Amino acid sequence: MRETWNRAGCWALFHKEVKRFMSVATQTIFAPVVSTLLYLLIFGKVISPDIQTFEGVDYSAFLIPGLVMMAILQNAFANSSSSLIQAKMHGNFTFVMLSPLSPAEIYLAFTAAAVVRGLVVGVVVLLVGIIGYHLPWEHPLWMLLFASLSAAVLGSMGLLAGIVSTKYDHLAAFQNFIIMPLTFLSGVFYSIQDLPPFWQSFSHLNPFFYMVDGFRFGFFNQSDVNPYLSLGVTVSFLILLTGINLFLLKKGVKIRY
Repeated sequence: MRETWNRAGCWALFHKEVKRFMSVATQTIFAPVVSTLLYLLIFGKVISPDIQTFEGVDYSAFLIPGLVMMAILQNAFANSSSSLIQAKMHGNFTFVMLSPLSPAEIYLAFTAAAVVRGLVVGVVVLLVGIIGYHLPWEHPLWMLLFASLSAAVLGSMGLLAGIVSTKYDHLAAFQNFIIMPLTFLSGVFYSIQDLPPFWQSFSHLNPFFYMVDGFRFGFFNQSDVNPYLSLGVTVSFLILLTGINLFLLKKGVKIRY
């Protein structure tokens, strides 16, 4: 058993993954930014007069952190999942498994690259979104913490989806029936305090809700639940996904053909 951490190999795999999505930045960065800002245009300009949010917070301002987090989550998931399924389908992942990299190093490289893509897209959305809106920055470190942890969670979910999927249709089903519903029902566009009691309770079962709510707390110092509860749920979910991924990578489940 190895006793040293293969920093060079882990860095090389991480660097390759970052270069992969940066080489098609129009598709991986700018396209998600444009689609996300369309939500801001439609909801922020057309529907905003009819929606109430936190006290003293304009709906358009309330919406921006939610859209930023939505962009982070979706792009972090897309990066690790698409990279792994492509590598598996083309037979390239065999070389990664044969390299002197441990499951932890492979996991770290893929997840870190997913975090980078998620944060890059999120920052661009935020910079564009705040041009016409005044946003407070009550707890910037809290914002960064939740953005990074949430991107790591979705990067881990993407890696898990890539591992268990054997064709692109499986990955599309994971995206359409799990990631998209959980994202849109996480409070991106609304405060759950405005929902009926049943749907409020249902929202509390959605881990994405805690990521969005904790991130929004960093802006307004207001949230639907205690931000430390949101932090605990997010970290616990990340630990769970990390353990599952490391187990599957170590066993080579649906990876070694």
